[in-house]
Amino acid sequence: MPRPPLFQQATVTRVVKETDDARTYVLAPEVGPVTYKAGQFCTFRVAVDGEELYRSYSMSSSPEVDTELATTVKRVAGGRVSNWLLDNLGEGDVIDISRPAGLFCLTEHTTPLLGFSGGSGITPIYSIAKTALATTERSVRLLCADRDREAVIFDAGIAELTDRYPGRLTVVRSLDEQDGFVTESAVRDFIGDDLDADFYVCGPEPFMDLVESVLPPSGSIHIERFGAAAELPVGDSDESANVAPSQADTTAVRGTITIKLGRKEVTVDRQPGETLLESGRRAGLTPPFSCEAGNCATCIAHLDEGTATMRVNDALEDDEIEDGYVLTCQAIPDGETTVVQYE
Repeated sequence: MPRPPLFQQATVTRVVKETDDARTYVLAPEVGPVTYKAGQFCTFRVAVDGEELYRSYSMSSSPEVDTELATTVKRVAGGRVSNWLLDNLGEGDVIDISRPAGLFCLTEHTTPLLGFSGGSGITPIYSIAKTALATTERSVRLLCADRDREAVIFDAGIAELTDRYPGRLTVVRSLDEQDGFVTESAVRDFIGDDLDADFYVCGPEPFMDLVESVLPPSGSIHIERFGAAAELPVGDSDESANVAPSQADTTAVRGTITIKLGRKEVTVDRQPGETLLESGRRAGLTPPFSCEAGNCATCIAHLDEGTATMRVNDALEDDEIEDGYVLTCQAIPDGETTVVQYE
């Protein structure tokens, strides 16, 4: 069956000021209600200074609790899309959003749920916590790290949840200004005896790395990473630095890769260890992409011919892979002939 279009228009029906540098955008998709899971995200497509850019933002709404779709955006240094949205997007404006994607979702386990958030990393965890509290009997504990009290996102909403679910929701706040950065000891103390819990981690890379290094392997670990969009290759940079050793093999390979993008169709020789996205760039095309880490699904395309192996997949469901879809930023062709078509 044909896959639904990746992008659609949505109208901003309301803008909620969370903090001085964070806003929640309540969205009304053009085609009506959107089906999504707590913890998933949408990718926004915007034109900034004449350049088409893509960035992914987690839903702060919960499909089981909230009647409206909402995403939350925080201003970041150098964030071209985030900062543009905060400076330009207002009530009544129309924005292009992708269909929901992502695998950072609530499991069907009955064990306690422990969430670790840094800054705006609370967004998907807030969505997951709301769903877990409303649809299960699981206990939920959140360790939320923020710069200071003024930087706390969803403060009122989380306080309301704490009142609504006494004994089931516990929130521990760590403020850098007051307490210093979160330490390994603090994470261990927070985990306590819940070694078999579901652990959800989202925030700045150093924060996530520290938390991940402490988490017990006996639990179920879920980590959401969204970095800045990768830079396009420049000059003679060594692309093999980001490729696993088995994929950086310089042994010559045979074959061709045909990329279909809009009305353009280009065929190039296959190169060892090169992803389909990199092949498209080498062919002179500008395929869509955002995270370039296998997280956001912005670069999704269909394999019309041939097969490819994805190094990382944190966005596509099994049935989508069976239907022939791949993340081109992670997909390396397996055979001599590969034909890929972008939507």
